[in-house]
Amino acid sequence: MSTKVLYTGKTHTTGGREGASQSSDEQLNIKLSAPGLSRPGTNPEQLFAAGWSACFIGALGIAASKLGVRLPAETAVDAEVDLCVTDGEYSLQARLNISLPGIDLETAETLASQAHHTCPYSKATRGNINVEINIL
Repeated sequence: MSTKVLYTGKTHTTGGREGASQSSDEQLNIKLSAPGLSRPGTNPEQLFAAGWSACFIGALGIAASKLGVRLPAETAVDAEVDLCVTDGEYSLQARLNISLPGIDLETAETLASQAHHTCPYSKATRGNINVEINIL
């Protein structure tokens, strides 16, 4: 099986959680700030949540197409990514809260399950962190 790279996101980050990050195409240029600080900037957990939720909506679209279902324009995924510490060891856990207005619960659950199976972010975290999928 041959792997074809479709896209490579490239960033340059300095200063860690209290630094800055810029993409190679300069479309992303942000200040970073550790969670809970009052200084300007986002944090890695927010960035991960944004990327995962956007990717998950794409995966929902693929699942809907395969099932012959039309995704509502108001489809939304609210991702919550927790930074945790247990006995001095850091980890993540997440919740994906999925809103599919006008789609019945059974179909919504099927779409979410299929999307979670195919979304690259879901694949990357599968078996590594606790992930809860909720249909709103």
